[in-house]
Amino acid sequence: MYKDLNLADVRAFTVIAEQGSFTLAAEKLGCSRSHLSKQLTQLETYLGVTLITRTTRAQRLTDQGEFFYERCQHALDVMEQAVAKTVDNAQNLQGNININCVGGYIGEEIVTRLVNDFISAHPNISINLDFSSQRVDLVLDHFDLVFRMGELEDSGLVARKLMDITNCTLAAPTYLEQKGIPSHPKALHEHSCIIGSINHWSFQHKADAQQKAEVAITGKFRCKNGRVMKSSALAGHGIVRLPELYCADELRRGELVHVFDQWLIPATPLYLLYSKDKFQPARLREFIAFTTQHFLGYV
Repeated sequence: MYKDLNLADVRAFTVIAEQGSFTLAAEKLGCSRSHLSKQLTQLETYLGVTLITRTTRAQRLTDQGEFFYERCQHALDVMEQAVAKTVDNAQNLQGNININCVGGYIGEEIVTRLVNDFISAHPNISINLDFSSQRVDLVLDHFDLVFRMGELEDSGLVARKLMDITNCTLAAPTYLEQKGIPSHPKALHEHSCIIGSINHWSFQHKADAQQKAEVAITGKFRCKNGRVMKSSALAGHGIVRLPELYCADELRRGELVHVFDQWLIPATPLYLLYSKDKFQPARLREFIAFTTQHFLGYV
């Protein structure tokens, strides 16, 4: 019913009532007395009541004007507090950040340590870190930032590339001793593979990037968790495809070894995604800057 109420007219009325004078109210609002008089007339016409009785020499609030003033003044005070709080939250390093992230080693080790250090540096900021595996929508799912692996679809999001993740094909020496070493990616169909989310593995030759191979792989064990896949490979259950940073210690100790010398798996890019926003809160700007500057130091 009151959707067309002009808040500027309401504000003008409260200032006139506070100052007790059109002249003083006009000075405070930086406008003319005639403009204020027009605003008050518009408001009274809209409400269908007289708010201020005025003559050339004096003015006073009517009973309806007193009632309206008290409640409008309280409402405007609440609005001013809301505006101040909103601006304060946006411009200062405080408030909450909702982040979605890939799980496994990257999320649980790298991003978690980064987040903990950021919170230590900015104690008035809280972070909700979510490891949901599905591809989330930043707006619909109420996330501020997303760490995402893989090539991106064209979108209206800002994508800051953090690194390229080196992938490799690995197996335990005991498995290769029993089953033999495949001479070519196509030979993987003769082996038991530990399968994650991808059923086809793509390769390219080290010496000739134009020489490529794609293999449909099979195996007795499937799991989308990188730690579990690594554990299965260590147990000698098959050949696994994982990011090299997941297995650095096992490679150094010789518990896992590279299966191919001449064939590479294309690297997987890792991005930090966020919405375009020219009024981006300071807490997000600071986290983005912290991440892009320090991320590789946690790898």
